[in-house]
Amino acid sequence: MDMDLESLSLKELKSLQTQVAKAIATYEDRRKRDALAELEEKARELGFSLAELTGTTAARKRSAAVPKYANPANPAETWSGRGRKPRWFEAAIKAGEPAESMAV
Repeated sequence: MDMDLESLSLKELKSLQTQVAKAIATYEDRRKRDALAELEEKARELGFSLAELTGTTAARKRSAAVPKYANPANPAETWSGRGRKPRWFEAAIKAGEPAESMAV
């Protein structure tokens, strides 16, 4: 694939550069997607699903956590009790406020 780069304008060269960068960045993903499609087709030909053959199941998606606590100063700020404690929650606890008082 030979291109006459000398005849392209700066705008065309930058556009080509952007397209090449995108193609490089997505190359592995495209190869993986093609390989997966090929394997799924072969499994179907043999009467199985790929998940059956590999012993995997579809990834379980976690539902959104329900808020358990709300910031007394700003009720729009909530926390589900999962993960790292928000600063407003830690500050309230240090100030002696019980967690139950911030419960939703």
